[in-house]
Amino acid sequence: MNLSFKNLLKSEVFTGVLLVLATILSLIIANSSLKEHYHHLMSGITFFNTFNLHMFINDFLMAIFFLLVGLEIKHEILFGNLSSFKKASFPILSAFGGVIVPAIIFTIFNCNTEFASGVGIPISTDIAFAVGIFMILKNKIDPSLKIFLLSLAVVDDLISILVIGVLYSSNIKYEFLFIALVLMLLLLAMNKIFKVNKISPYILLGLVLWYLIYSSGVHSTISGVLLAIMIPSQKNKNTKASMLEILEHKLTPICNLIILPLFALVNTAINFKVDIEFALVDTLIMGIVLGLSVGKPLGIMLFSYIGTKLNITEKPDNTSWSSIFCVSILAGIGFTMAIFVSEIAFANYTTIVNISKISILIASLFSIISTYLIANVFNFIKNNYNKSHSIDNIAS
Repeated sequence: MNLSFKNLLKSEVFTGVLLVLATILSLIIANSSLKEHYHHLMSGITFFNTFNLHMFINDFLMAIFFLLVGLEIKHEILFGNLSSFKKASFPILSAFGGVIVPAIIFTIFNCNTEFASGVGIPISTDIAFAVGIFMILKNKIDPSLKIFLLSLAVVDDLISILVIGVLYSSNIKYEFLFIALVLMLLLLAMNKIFKVNKISPYILLGLVLWYLIYSSGVHSTISGVLLAIMIPSQKNKNTKASMLEILEHKLTPICNLIILPLFALVNTAINFKVDIEFALVDTLIMGIVLGLSVGKPLGIMLFSYIGTKLNITEKPDNTSWSSIFCVSILAGIGFTMAIFVSEIAFANYTTIVNISKISILIASLFSIISTYLIANVFNFIKNNYNKSHSIDNIAS
């Protein structure tokens, strides 16, 4: 495998393209004669009693993805853009705005309806997809804001994980949680007291932790984040890298090239021939579409601007508000996380999940197209402004 192909596999653009292709393939299958075979493969074949392929991807493989997200969050908190108040405050404030305003918009439309539990759907930004589109449009958007988008999405995902844990866990079995707590203390002792610096013991106990969290009724993906917290972050003298960095490096291609495309393939199989009166679900559609495509950028801009005016935070150096606005629109790409939450929020209600997914796709497409158009408008204005000033300087 040559170097350029390796670089392609590692690129965020390639991940975004894979997600798009997996989504298109999934949509084609769901609206073709293959849909019955597809659904039988995903849900009809069971193992370990009731576990099926759909659950394996959503409950187990996505726990690995959340492990990676947890590692990224921990790395940013310890060493990266969340390591100090000055560095962290701007994306953190922006992320909170990008969660609170969409949640308010969704609640306005769906308060006291059967769809109220879907409030977690429009609060999420898809890290992989958003960064992939950012890299595709990097010639039109300030490239230095990639770090801002990453930090924003990481905080956003952390909030989404907490929402999943609080809102979408049911019939809690506390005995399993107690055993999980004991296991967490053992993992902590391995890290801090016994200084165990091998990945395999943590992964083995992580599998047990996943089973305990899954059996407790708390959503099993939380186990990935809990395990990430316990992974050692001290650099190894021999490898000159920490276990956190090594594991993050190993999991990134697995998640980007396998798990996320598989998730898209399994969860975007939307049948557009939905037999339902859309007037009955218009509040759900409006809540999701407006929450993601309008609420996200509005919340991000509102909270970040007020934060700078109150001297709570400061805008990144050499960046314009117009560039930040473009990135805030891009944050409206909910996709993976939003689809994941819709699967949990409306479990066993296939039609409602389908409507939610269609709304997420509409919002994500709107965010991508809007970012492209608005970035072009800002660039056009900027170029004309620079030209007029250069002419004035020559004339003077």
